[in-house]
Order: sequence, then C-alpha cells, then structure tokens
Amino acid sequence: MIRSYQGHTPRTPSSCYIDVSAQILGDVVLGEQSSVWMNAVLRGDVNSIRVGACSNVQDCAVLHGQRHLYPVVVGDWVTIGHNATVHGCVVEDLCLIGMGARVLNNSRIGEGSIIAAGAVVPENTLVPPRTLWAGVPAKLRRELGEQEREMIRQYAQNYLDYVAIYLGEPGGLL
Repeated sequence: MIRSYQGHTPRTPSSCYIDVSAQILGDVVLGEQSSVWMNAVLRGDVNSIRVGACSNVQDCAVLHGQRHLYPVVVGDWVTIGHNATVHGCVVEDLCLIGMGARVLNNSRIGEGSIIAAGAVVPENTLVPPRTLWAGVPAKLRRELGEQEREMIRQYAQNYLDYVAIYLGEPGGLL
C-alpha cells in the first residue's frame, strides 16, 4: 500500500517494483529500478526516507527515521535483507545489510560494506568503507576485497532480475 501522510506522498518511479503487501507512506522517495518486497515497511511519517537506484528492501524489513533528528538515506545498489531494521541512519552505495540485522540511529555504513546477518550496529557508529561488521553489538571483523564487492553487486543484480520478472506478471505493479 502506498499512501500519503501529512501532505507527503511517496515518489515511486514506474521502473520500481513494489509488492502489494508492502507499506510505503509519507516522505519516501525511491530511486529508479529499486524494489520493496513482501511485507516491508518504509515509514516516512516522522522523517524522510530516500532509497537509491537499483537498491532492494526485502521481505519484512523496516525503514524508519527518528523524529526531528535522523532520516534514513540508502544509496545505490544496496541490499537490505529480510527482517532487517534500518533506523535513522545512512547506508552508502553498494552495501549489504544482512538478514535480521539492525542499524540504529545516527550510524553511517560506509560504501561497499557488509553488516552480517543478525548484527546490531549501535547508535552513532561509523562503519568505514569496505568492511565487514558482525555480532551483537556489531564490531569490525575485517576489510573486504574485490570478490566481496562483486558479491554485493551480484545480490543487488539478482533483485533487478526479479523486478523484471515480477513487473512482467499480470497485476505485478501497483
């Protein structure tokens, strides 16, 4: 469901896939070819949400800002895994936020980084570019190389492929 809230209507290009079960409301802007999957929630009610081009927000993920303080900014070619929570933070380009991960207020995930499945990135954390963070609380585990960078891009590309398939289905686009 896409709906307005307090005068803000989500902006969703026609190249996006938004599942009928997704909830997108308020001050939300999706980039070209981005996708929002089953039961994901993008709540732009208390602050803005921006999702870059070719990014995907997978099943049951939640994006939400902190009122008057922290918007959510997601770069290009980002994968936000199933059941992840991205709250009041910045995720730079070409990142992978693993399944069930939590990224909390005023954190910044540097370009090309991976937040491992189930990790919790505490408030005010600065994750350097091209690093892997894991654990509760999340901690730096190692730097990433070109092979991991290509893997992150491939995950996002897989979702671009899924978008093409879903948009071709009867009734596939809202």
